[in-house]
Amino acid sequence: MSKTARPPMKISQAMIAWLPFADAASTELPLPQLLRLSLFQFSVGMAAVLLNGTLNRVMIVELGVPTWLVALLIAVPLLVAPFRALIGHRSDRHVSALGWRRVPYIWFGSLMQFGGLAIMPFALLLLSRPDTYPISVIAAAAAFLLTGLGFHITQTAGLALATDLAPEDKRPRAVALLYVMLLVGMMFAAFVIGGLLIEFTPTRLVQVIQGAAVLTMILNLTALWKQEARAPERTKPDPDAPGFGELWHTFVKDGRNARLLTAIGIGAAGFAMQDALLEPYGGEVLGLSVGTTTALTGAWAFGALFGFLLSGRSLAKGADPLRIAGTGLVTGVAAFLLILFAAPFGSPVMLFGGAAAIGLGLGLFSVGTLIEAMNLAKSETAGLALGAWGAVQATCAGAGIALGGATRDVMAWLAADGSLSAVLATRATGYGTVYILEILLLLAGLAAIGPLVGHARRTTNDPRNSAGQPFGLREFPT
Repeated sequence: MSKTARPPMKISQAMIAWLPFADAASTELPLPQLLRLSLFQFSVGMAAVLLNGTLNRVMIVELGVPTWLVALLIAVPLLVAPFRALIGHRSDRHVSALGWRRVPYIWFGSLMQFGGLAIMPFALLLLSRPDTYPISVIAAAAAFLLTGLGFHITQTAGLALATDLAPEDKRPRAVALLYVMLLVGMMFAAFVIGGLLIEFTPTRLVQVIQGAAVLTMILNLTALWKQEARAPERTKPDPDAPGFGELWHTFVKDGRNARLLTAIGIGAAGFAMQDALLEPYGGEVLGLSVGTTTALTGAWAFGALFGFLLSGRSLAKGADPLRIAGTGLVTGVAAFLLILFAAPFGSPVMLFGGAAAIGLGLGLFSVGTLIEAMNLAKSETAGLALGAWGAVQATCAGAGIALGGATRDVMAWLAADGSLSAVLATRATGYGTVYILEILLLLAGLAAIGPLVGHARRTTNDPRNSAGQPFGLREFPT
């Protein structure tokens, strides 16, 4: 007699099993309101695709802008990242005559993001003409800085607003939904923008970027509308509240954090050096179109989303966050090997597989190290611990982007100048050098994070212990 067949899993059960945010809604923050709030993350993902994906390919291949200059421009928005902890702290203590804390920051951040995108296409078109230097360089840098400053402020205050609105038990999963919406926005923007730019023209570039600027304001205003209630107690300052400097000093005085932050920085730089090069690599070496190379960002975002979901299931089963982060570094090494060998094999499939694997590795690494930072945050310095995680990751990523662009240009110049052997005198040499450096950095990150695995300051009765608990992120700073 056969065994009774197991009834099929319902859709709702499958969502709860795989998606850590499926039960994020609450009476205080219903699902429609939470989904509407998450639209600001969609706009941030769209801006990230433009700055880190489409525009670097367009500037290098179609507009002929030097790679080192493109890498520096892409790194400009990350100059703001080290101040995210301060931005969050200021929004916590913001005194408003209207009784709002987060709304003013999200509003002005949206205006900056809109302004940067509005002037960006004209600055880029000027940048393609060397006779307009240095005015065009200054204009392009201002556009990138405004856009980056805008989405850093919007995202920091928006995530803080989500933590204000959600009840404490739902807060991690509510913010996890916002992070997933960021990745969904990146995938959507990558494929839509890529489709619109299949037939590239300067006019089409202006239309796409300025359309993104208008959509940014629509999404952010929709997300912000009637979300934060006015509170009379926020109209007066609290003289007894500790200052940012005092809280920061308390946090950095603990030397236990140094090795973790070092590993985070090395890993972030290792993953980020290719940010300004992946799409130009596909266009210049493999001959892919603008639309096809923009889809690489979508593959990356898909991999990152899968890494997020995989991390959630692993943590729910009691996995060590730092082991997950180490798995992400190993995945990154394999990803860069795939991309490195895509050129000699002439394989776009290997390139897309490598891009997805980069996203997967970065997702595992980011979530694992963030959960570890949350485990370290056991006092009033909790916000600073997470802010330090975001600041170190974003700052080192920016340095990695700039270094990657400069390395590629130097090696390409040496190859063209005849300083290298005939075997290395190819268009792929500069890119390949950067990918090899990234592999070495990820291996160094493994060496830095290894001694921390299994020795984190967690106790079985600590409610912050993530092992065996439903997965979610209280804050995701980047």
